[in-house]
Amino acid sequence: MDERQALASFGALSQETRLQIVRMLVVAGPDGMAAGTIAEKLEVSPSNISFHLKELDRAGLVSQQREARSIIYTANFDALGGLVRFLMEDCCAGHPEVCAPAAKAAACCAPGAEKNQ
Repeated sequence: MDERQALASFGALSQETRLQIVRMLVVAGPDGMAAGTIAEKLEVSPSNISFHLKELDRAGLVSQQREARSIIYTANFDALGGLVRFLMEDCCAGHPEVCAPAAKAAACCAPGAEKNQ
């Protein structure tokens, strides 16, 4: 991910509703959620959700797919992972103990990882 893409992503995530949407879609996983369901869960009007989803789509953080009469949104895990890698690229500067907590937290999302809660 280059700096321009990172700035677009951070810009999209810097609004409370959009951040909540992305976090909700991450939890929903590859099945995603219908726009109407997102609106209901966040108690926001459908037109408001549509606006925010459009901004997230423009930043490349979500994807959409039509299913019958609904539009299903999913988190773009590649883009989100790219954003995390962008942040962590130079983090350790030769001191791996600095990044160890973040690396451990990121490992929970690796394929096949089990949650230990």
